[in-house]
Amino acid sequence: MKICLITPPSPFLLDERVFMHLGILKIAGHLEKNGITVDVLDLSGVNNFLDVIRDYVNSPNSPDTYGLTATTPQIPYAVQIATEIKKINKNLKLILGGPHVTLMHAASKMEKIRGLEKSDRATKDIQKLKNYFDVLVCGDGEYAIFEALKKNKGVVDADDRKSKYFLSSEQFSELPMPARHLVDVNSYHYEIEGHRSISLIAQLGCPFKCAFCSGRNSPFLRKIRTRSTDSIIAEMKHLYKTYGMTGFMFYDDELNVNKSMVQLMNNIADLQSQLGVDFRLRGFVKAELFNEEQAHAMHGAGFRWLLTGFESGDSKILKTIQKIATKDDNTRAVQIAKKHGLKVKALMSVGHAGENEKSIENTKNWLLEVKPDDFDCTVITTYPGSPYFDEAVKIENHYTYTSKISKEKLHQAPIDYLSELDYYKGDPDGGYVSYVWTDYLDSQNIIKLRDDLEKTVRDKLKISFNPARSGINYEHSMGMGNVNIIPKHILRSTKENASENSSHNPI
Repeated sequence: MKICLITPPSPFLLDERVFMHLGILKIAGHLEKNGITVDVLDLSGVNNFLDVIRDYVNSPNSPDTYGLTATTPQIPYAVQIATEIKKINKNLKLILGGPHVTLMHAASKMEKIRGLEKSDRATKDIQKLKNYFDVLVCGDGEYAIFEALKKNKGVVDADDRKSKYFLSSEQFSELPMPARHLVDVNSYHYEIEGHRSISLIAQLGCPFKCAFCSGRNSPFLRKIRTRSTDSIIAEMKHLYKTYGMTGFMFYDDELNVNKSMVQLMNNIADLQSQLGVDFRLRGFVKAELFNEEQAHAMHGAGFRWLLTGFESGDSKILKTIQKIATKDDNTRAVQIAKKHGLKVKALMSVGHAGENEKSIENTKNWLLEVKPDDFDCTVITTYPGSPYFDEAVKIENHYTYTSKISKEKLHQAPIDYLSELDYYKGDPDGGYVSYVWTDYLDSQNIIKLRDDLEKTVRDKLKISFNPARSGINYEHSMGMGNVNIIPKHILRSTKENASENSSHNPI
């Protein structure tokens, strides 16, 4: 059996080939382990991606089944790809997994609980997705993909702790490594302190209740599942020996939720001694859980950068958005990091329920006070699966979320996630569109205040903008029999990488 797995493009990013999509590569690795041939079309950074789809689907050895992943900003491109495939052959089977369908399905469950399953936006969005894709996979895909291959139509719900497809920590540890041999690793460019770097995941899930954060009603994204230290060390060793990587980006929600994190750091330090090499690491931490012991161990393991979602420098906003960390906790976390030689990237957002000019000013002043080494500040988006989305009430032509804590309101215009993209982040020249407003600030004022915060903080702290990188064009080239040859930075196949397959399972 053969399947083609597709990563859609992400033109909304400044650079699409920084981190490869590990989710779909984890599924590819598990399929390969079970004897299924996998083609991966990595369309990251490919401008004319539909040309690739047409050439691949029309090629003589293309399969009958296609699996796509998509975040919410990627979903318009996934829909375009699905439409093109069905245009060529309506009998080809399309499977959709990934964060967007998982979150929208979780939101539709909440609508059902509220008695809105026939009328509200998540339920309608799921129905639209069913018009484009034959099978939807929600939650953990590593085992659910096999059920999806059997199904002709419908939903495979692995976003349920009672589901037989929902991963335990033990299963998570035992899975094959992501099939990175099915993408062109060398086409991805990321460095940490001059070390060529790659991403990996040590644990799944975040148990906290932040009102703006997707997945608060999704067990897949809420339940912590932690890999064994041995499996993590084995993967890092493999990435060093196979690809020469000495930099690692931990893409966990927050590493220090894991009680064994300090031991993991000590083991990573031991691995470097064994290999005679220095690593550089970067990852996310939870501010209120961060302490001196963790900071010391992280620096010893090679960490030099930490990222933390502080979100706001205003105490009332922090309470309203249900952050456990206080402003003092956040300040203390930055101080501990700097004391131990760790740089901090502060992840901030504006446009929350109750946001006003003073609260954004407080956020700006807090950043200037603690002096992070880097920062992002985005206009909040009400993503499906977040309390902002799931608990909002429709009022005429918009939705309103009311905080249970402060009673402050966040108003939101409806977004057609299958076609709209301008809600997602911005660019250094200020390309934001805000779909939210509060009782104190309209959408345009939120954008204006965000832009002012960004410019002021970057100017005063001398923090430059991240550079953009242009996409690439797929160039047609003909092989034997007048068949288009798709280059290896876009298409890779199991059969072409047989020699590497034996080395991608942890020992």
